[in-house]
Amino acid sequence: MPKSNYQLKKKKNRSHIPRRLNLLFFVAFLAFTALFVRLGFLQLYRGETFTGMVQRTESTLSTGSVPRGMIYDSQGEIVVGNQPQRAILYTRDRDSQITGEKLVEIATQLASLIEMPTQGVTKLDMQDYFVVTNMNTIRSRLSEEELLLSGPEAYQAQLSKVQDADLDFSEAELEVIAIYKRMASAYALSTVSVKNKNVSQEEIARVSENLADLPGIQIGTDWQRTYPKGEMFRSILGQVSTEERGIPSEDAKDLLSKGYAMNDRIGISYLEKQYETVLRGTKSIHNIVTDAKDDILQNKEIYQGSKGNNLVLTINTDFQAKLDKIVEDNLKDMGENQGLNDRVYVVALNPKNGEVIGVAGKRFAYNEDKDAYNYEEIQDDALGAINTSYGMGSSVKPAMVAMGYKEGVISLTDNVLTDEPLKFQASQEKSSVFNRSGKMDINDIQALQMSSNIYMIKLAMMIGGQFNYEEEGRLNINPDTISMLRKDFSEFGLGTRTGIDLPNESEGFTPASEQLVSALDLSYGQFDLYTPLQMAQYVSTIANGGKRYSPRLVKEIRGTDSDGKLGDVISTMPPKLLNVIDIDPAEMERIHEGMRQVSHTDQGTARYFFMNYPFEVGSKTGTTEAFYAGPIQYAQNDPVTNATYVGFAPYDDPEIAITVVVPYLDEKSWGRESTRIAHEVMNAYFESKAETRKTIQEYKKTAQVVE
Repeated sequence: MPKSNYQLKKKKNRSHIPRRLNLLFFVAFLAFTALFVRLGFLQLYRGETFTGMVQRTESTLSTGSVPRGMIYDSQGEIVVGNQPQRAILYTRDRDSQITGEKLVEIATQLASLIEMPTQGVTKLDMQDYFVVTNMNTIRSRLSEEELLLSGPEAYQAQLSKVQDADLDFSEAELEVIAIYKRMASAYALSTVSVKNKNVSQEEIARVSENLADLPGIQIGTDWQRTYPKGEMFRSILGQVSTEERGIPSEDAKDLLSKGYAMNDRIGISYLEKQYETVLRGTKSIHNIVTDAKDDILQNKEIYQGSKGNNLVLTINTDFQAKLDKIVEDNLKDMGENQGLNDRVYVVALNPKNGEVIGVAGKRFAYNEDKDAYNYEEIQDDALGAINTSYGMGSSVKPAMVAMGYKEGVISLTDNVLTDEPLKFQASQEKSSVFNRSGKMDINDIQALQMSSNIYMIKLAMMIGGQFNYEEEGRLNINPDTISMLRKDFSEFGLGTRTGIDLPNESEGFTPASEQLVSALDLSYGQFDLYTPLQMAQYVSTIANGGKRYSPRLVKEIRGTDSDGKLGDVISTMPPKLLNVIDIDPAEMERIHEGMRQVSHTDQGTARYFFMNYPFEVGSKTGTTEAFYAGPIQYAQNDPVTNATYVGFAPYDDPEIAITVVVPYLDEKSWGRESTRIAHEVMNAYFESKAETRKTIQEYKKTAQVVE
């Protein structure tokens, strides 16, 4: 019997539904099969790779600081040393992972364990700390435009929203800020000292017990520069930067290429800077292992590093101490009775090779509030002997006589000129102190002995092409005469850098002038300004017969032995000859004789202290009409007198050449102060030598000043 339509339709529907389900199940089965195959592949074939990615660590080499080399005097006495100190250190994770909030958290915990000095906390430090710890408050104070800023502009905007009332921190909070400041100064994977002064054993113990909760904090040692000789020529020794200051920004690019880090301590002035490559040493190397989160897992030293090499100076600190005392005692003795004088300088060189035997400078402190000197406080100013300049007066005359010989305007057989007052058109009369009105024929030796201004002026005129003088006539010299004189003076070291082994040496002052008469003033030391060091190089050049050597403070570079003491010589600093004056030895001998007569004859201007000296001394004194240029404001450009002295001894075989400069004396001063100091310096030098000590000691018992 045929089936009804209803029955056929129902059967068709029943047979269709299972087929769809079967297809769906089959597709699902294929999908799960593919997933399982893929998981199996990843597990069996790529499992180690992905496990390694999860557990990945990375090794990075990091460098650490080592003690700088030390500085010794010529006898092996320590002048600049290192003091090892217990230190609490911090090594920073990668910058991408560390946050200000995390640093504050560590700093807060560390502050509860140590006593942290807060003197160095600045307003900016407090503002920075407030921004980090109160970001929601700061953001609420920013405008919509300021919220869109980024980088340094955003940071400055945030700082500007910190109010003075926000900075009312307790002492405990200031300690946290001080610690945070030190930690924040560290660059990624670099180490800085959080505290490296006066770290107690108790602090070390407390921090050690909590290191597990103080990520990046370590216990170690650091070093600080020490100065066993106190303030002795401290300004010349120079300074080393702090970790906070780091390397100078202007030199950062060059220094970073040489392996420095931004927060490295580096010599930033004078000897410390000049010999930075010698003193810095070789950094220690640490292997820092970090995980995938950049957390430090291990910090292991793989190279200890090596201390910097040491400098040995040319200066004997025993003699230097005597030099300092002579200068300080004379400054005190002059005190308020010497006009505007506030300073004294002495430089002593070995004329045979340019070695600095001693350099001293002292000055009264200046009270800015009272615009006056503080006569109760004397400061070291050895650096002033190198970078301050003064009118030196007649002490330059030996160089001028040498110039006359060198330029051929006088000779061994023709060197007599007439000393007489000179008056040119539109200029003031010029004369020598010993001859204000008459005429006197003198030779080169007498010109030095009696300090003739006119002899020097006539030498300058002849060098400039004018051989005749007519009263009230024109000065008709070559317009380039002043340049010609300066060129010759520079061969002695005057008006040019001496080449001393220090940075930033002054060249003195050579003012521009279109007046021909300026060349005449220059000839007897009344125009250009020179430094005491330049004068010392100049008189050394005269003393040794015409060889100009660079002054130098360092004679050797030496290593460190196994006991930490001065080690073997690595290198020596040979004399550096800059030039030789083109002058006949017989002509130079006449200049020497003139300087000997300055000391040991009745008409010599240094006879007051050297007439009966047991060693023959070549001298030249100078008094300069100058203008005050010191710190006192109301006295600027007041007329003063500078007293100067240059000399060498022993006369027949010079081993010391000295310069003494006493500026800003009373306008009417005779200027004997510089010669008196020179006499004491010579005494100290010869008394420091075993072979001449007894001679000087006997002389000092009976020595009298010649009136």
